[in-house]
Amino acid sequence: MDRRLVLEYTRVTEAAAIAAAAMIGRGEKDAADARAVEAMREAFERVPARGTIVIGEGER
Repeated sequence: MDRRLVLEYTRVTEAAAIAAAAMIGRGEKDAADARAVEAMREAFERVPARGTIVIGEGER
C-alpha cells in the first residue's frame, strides 16, 4: 500500500476518534457514533484515492 495513503487513512481514523471523544461521559453512544461517521466522511473526501468504503459493525 502507498505510504501516503496509509498516512491519509490514519488521519481518517484520528478524525473519527477525536469527534467521538467529544461525547465521552455523556451516555450518548448513537450521537458519538454519528459524529465519528460524519468526521470520517469528511476526512475521506480529502483522500486522493477512488474506491468504495464498506464499513459496519458486523453481527452482534
